[in-house]
Amino acid sequence: MKGYDLDLLRYLQVLIEEESVSLAARRLKISEPAMSRQLAKLRKAFADPILVQSGRRMTPSAFAAGILNRVQNVVVAADSLIETRALANLANMAPTFTLRANDLVIAALALPLLEALKKDCPRCEVIWAPELDAAASVPLRDDSVDLYIGATEMMKPEIRRQTIFRDYMRGLVRKGHPILAEPITPESMVRYDYISVSRRGRAQGPIDWMLRNQHGLTRRIAMVVPNYHAMIESMKNTDLILPLPGIVIDHISQEALGLTSFEFPLSLPSVEAFQAWHPRRDMDPVHRWLRETLFRVSRQVLGKFPP
Repeated sequence: MKGYDLDLLRYLQVLIEEESVSLAARRLKISEPAMSRQLAKLRKAFADPILVQSGRRMTPSAFAAGILNRVQNVVVAADSLIETRALANLANMAPTFTLRANDLVIAALALPLLEALKKDCPRCEVIWAPELDAAASVPLRDDSVDLYIGATEMMKPEIRRQTIFRDYMRGLVRKGHPILAEPITPESMVRYDYISVSRRGRAQGPIDWMLRNQHGLTRRIAMVVPNYHAMIESMKNTDLILPLPGIVIDHISQEALGLTSFEFPLSLPSVEAFQAWHPRRDMDPVHRWLRETLFRVSRQVLGKFPP
């Protein structure tokens, strides 16, 4: 074990997480030959290949995969020794954080999050990047986004995630809408036209699946809009029904807009939203502070955390 030190453990952690010498080198900002030399040292120190060829890619050996959690814990513990000093200097820092989320998350969390961040770090800046059609994990991997907030399932397996709230869809309608004149049932739901929200132009979703599979019913989609807030102020002039997550309905002035909402009489699945980040950010004390602040603010503002 001669020459074994904490830095070698850092190389071990990143090599196992990235499953690639070139990606590990890019993450730690060293050359590929230098990373290859570190891998050779690790193989000698542990008498194990660490990474093995599997087709066109490399995968961790059984030994490497088995010790990853322990290695991560050791590195985190070591990094925590300097974390206190780093966070104590937040008042003098001017970091820029780039976050990606849809419009409903931005509307609910952007200002409370900025206020909370500026209490500790007055010179920080937050950029909300627009959602794209590309997989959400791509900008996390290429380091163009610090955090993703959303509910997509299109995430690469190495991406870290933490649930920040769970929500359910409800129906938004004008006051005096005829659907409210009697108990709402699946049968009464399909008498009216709907607005569907989809950035990709998809009309159908869980509501349609539940109506069709459990009740043999089909609802009519009259219009598809790209974001959750596009039609809210116009709903008072129509008998259309706009399904929205509770996070939206609970943060609009229904009374002032002449609107009201109702629960769907269906066993709809919950919408689980999470914050996601690349594992390279795990050990960054400032990024951890960002994540913890977002988690705390989301619980304060939304109050929809799972039991």
